[in-house]
Amino acid sequence: MNYLEALSRRYSVKKFNHEIIPQDTLYNILESGKLSASSLGLQPYRVLVVESNEMKQKLIPAFYNPSQISTCSHLIVIISKKTIEESYIHGYFNHISEVRETPVEKLDLFRKSINQYIIQKTQDEIFNWAEKQSYIVLANLMYAAAIENIDSCPMEGFRQDVIEEILNINPDTEKVTVTLALGYRSEEDHFQHMKKVRKPNEKLFKFI
Repeated sequence: MNYLEALSRRYSVKKFNHEIIPQDTLYNILESGKLSASSLGLQPYRVLVVESNEMKQKLIPAFYNPSQISTCSHLIVIISKKTIEESYIHGYFNHISEVRETPVEKLDLFRKSINQYIIQKTQDEIFNWAEKQSYIVLANLMYAAAIENIDSCPMEGFRQDVIEEILNINPDTEKVTVTLALGYRSEEDHFQHMKKVRKPNEKLFKFI
């Protein structure tokens, strides 16, 4: 199945069949999120992978439409940072130094440019920037899942305070941006038989 076939087959599943995704397939999908493009390479987000039935049951009340949560194999929760602390930047450059086997001192110019970018932003601007990065991760996860023949459903319809309390997230420093249910579509989900509706090319694309 090529990528256009995979994307054509993809739709936002309303009900899964409870089947569990093989671990190696799941890790391939997660790796695509890890490899997502990220502004300045900072990856101002983290990803929770909810796999236990117990935790999924706890999360059901947080969602306006619980059918995906109660039937999916895994629930991906993407959490965006509201602030970029000096300690976070410090850890980032130590990691670069280790991975690229480069003295951290040689990264000073890059580090100064990042510090300058961060200090010019308000907290709201930092969060807005981080959320945009998180949606790139979401897109990559959905695309990889489609290629792996795994179904998905992105979801923003949840009670922010409830989901953050259950997942023990500090609302002062982080916020749940979006979630993604993964699994296999149920035969009972009639949405899979509907034709995909998208703008025609002449209304979507303009060549200049």
